Amino acid sequence: MNALTPLVRSFIGHFGEMGSRWGINRTVGQIYALIFVAPQPVNADDIAMHLEFSRSNVSMGLKELQAWRLVQLRHLPGDRREYFEAPHDAWEIFLTLAEERRRREIEPTLSMLRNALLDTPTSEEDRIAQERMRGMHDLIEMLTTWFDDVRRMDAQTLSQLMRMGSKVQRFLEFTGKARGTPRT
Repeated sequence: MNALTPLVRSFIGHFGEMGSRWGINRTVGQIYALIFVAPQPVNADDIAMHLEFSRSNVSMGLKELQAWRLVQLRHLPGDRREYFEAPHDAWEIFLTLAEERRRREIEPTLSMLRNALLDTPTSEEDRIAQERMRGMHDLIEMLTTWFDDVRRMDAQTLSQLMRMGSKVQRFLEFTGKARGTPRT
């Protein structure tokens, strides 16, 4: 891999800044960005050299990215080192992130809500709390069912569906059925 261009450096810097907002640290965000834009798989030594990170930081970052299923390990013929690459398809990356977030964040919340809804309320406060939890549970269940349906679609269909969003919104506004839109 050659020296990083200003364009690539800018992209890597941005991903590092955004990493903390997405629930990963800056280093992991930068490592991912470098792997994503690299024209071929890269090894940990190259990542450390280009980003000027310690080899141990790179190793820890790669383990985290593998746990998120955002990078894949590759072996090149005649080379004993491990190489890493990221999917190039943005839809695949989005779906992987959504699946991982679901597994790590949504499923434990649903499990807790299901258990809470099995309890018999012992006070009016518990009844109200349980009623609100049921609303949260039902919404999350509906969204996860929707996500399962979306996940089975091919990228072209997903793209068409997403483009329909603004058309549906305009239709709802026209018919007065959009949230907060008075019908005239």
